[in-house]
Amino acid sequence: MVAGMWIRSTMTYRSSFALTLATSFCVTFFDFVVILLMFGQVKGLGGFSFAEVALLYGTTGTSFGLADLTMGSLQRMGKRVRDGSLDTFLMRPAPLLAQVAADKFALRRFGRVLQGLLVLVWALVLLDVTWTPVKVLLLPVMLLSGAVIFSALMVLGASVLFWVQDATEVTNSFTYGGNTLLQYPPTIFAQELVRGVVYVVPLAFVNWLPALYVLGRPAPAGVPGWVVFASPLVAAVCCGVAGLAWRAGIRSYRSTGS
Repeated sequence: MVAGMWIRSTMTYRSSFALTLATSFCVTFFDFVVILLMFGQVKGLGGFSFAEVALLYGTTGTSFGLADLTMGSLQRMGKRVRDGSLDTFLMRPAPLLAQVAADKFALRRFGRVLQGLLVLVWALVLLDVTWTPVKVLLLPVMLLSGAVIFSALMVLGASVLFWVQDATEVTNSFTYGGNTLLQYPPTIFAQELVRGVVYVVPLAFVNWLPALYVLGRPAPAGVPGWVVFASPLVAAVCCGVAGLAWRAGIRSYRSTGS
């Protein structure tokens, strides 16, 4: 209901909404322009072709866009804790997380989802992949699992803001920064970083590991082959951890400034 209210408010000024949606689309597209310019000078990046990198870009862009569309408002948690406006949500007979996520729902963020999907479709057209039923099924599972993983990281970051209200940029480094990281192939990064996004902050399950299977490439050194199918399980674990952190943050809340 709250999200619907903000959508109706946005659509009252349709021309303004169209402009902001187009702006959001163009701003996020500049990230892909960098890749286009890069491949204007080289034929491959870390052993990956343009179509393969476009697949990585499209999958992480779509997953992150879905998470940002639904959970992007959680970035304001630090401000709500500081000024005590979170008290208003606590007075309502509805789940706090749902209220905070729906407040100031920004439909313009759909531009990021649309841009990621367009690049993904382009990549699928260009790719020379032998498609099997498992690979076809893995693609939507990868997108949805990636969106859930990013959403869980956003909830986890918002939970930290109960204690450290000015740490929004730190938490964004794992979400926005993770999205940028996953746009490029894992072969261009140090193995320590690759292991970190597999075993510590499981961003590799958003697209790196399942996408390698789709492309017919081996998993990174030291990573078991079966983990390419573990994205749904990792997403569930991330949700559990984020839920525990969120509950701990609510219990610690003592109104303004806590």
